Amino acid sequence: MNLIFLGPPGAGKGTHAQRLMSELGIPQISTGDILRKAIKNETKTGLEAKRYIDAGQLVPDEVVINIVKERLQESDCASGYILDGFPRTVAQAEALDTFATIDAALNLSVPDDMIIRRLSGRRVCLTCGYTTHISQMNGNDVCPACGDKLIQRKDDMPETIQNRLSVYAAQTAPLVEYYDRKGLLRTVEGTGTVEENHAAVRKALNL
Repeated sequence: MNLIFLGPPGAGKGTHAQRLMSELGIPQISTGDILRKAIKNETKTGLEAKRYIDAGQLVPDEVVINIVKERLQESDCASGYILDGFPRTVAQAEALDTFATIDAALNLSVPDDMIIRRLSGRRVCLTCGYTTHISQMNGNDVCPACGDKLIQRKDDMPETIQNRLSVYAAQTAPLVEYYDRKGLLRTVEGTGTVEENHAAVRKALNL
């Protein structure tokens, strides 16, 4: 099953994609993770992308499309995959159609005020990728997975979040209409608990 997860930043795309990855035995393809790894390693693509991400803007299409196309050609994608964070624009979706067949586009719908609360409290480990929320940290900023420090990413600061939501509304939200016209859209309200939301995700995908 080849899936796309849609929704604003902080809607829970990564969380539910990881769970489905385990349940279905298919990889989660997160362009955000790929780009952050490139930034950490200070590759040419990473340094180019960093300027956009730090400002809460979208990375140019040609950079992201090439990364995704190469990733989908790897052997672990043969039985399916979950695209998390791609496509972000209709132009990217049209490019994706030239080299991939999508079975469903799952749209996680969450109000902006809830998104801001979620993201501004998010803390991540840049070493291993572990992610948590300040409400679960009890004042401890040490990563339980690898022992490094948990930090707030620049793109999770409130002023950047608002900009990211504005960019999403202008450039990414039209994807909902795009996949609806193609008969592939499945919309889930992502305002419940993780368990409630995941049950709704599975129901929407007939799993």
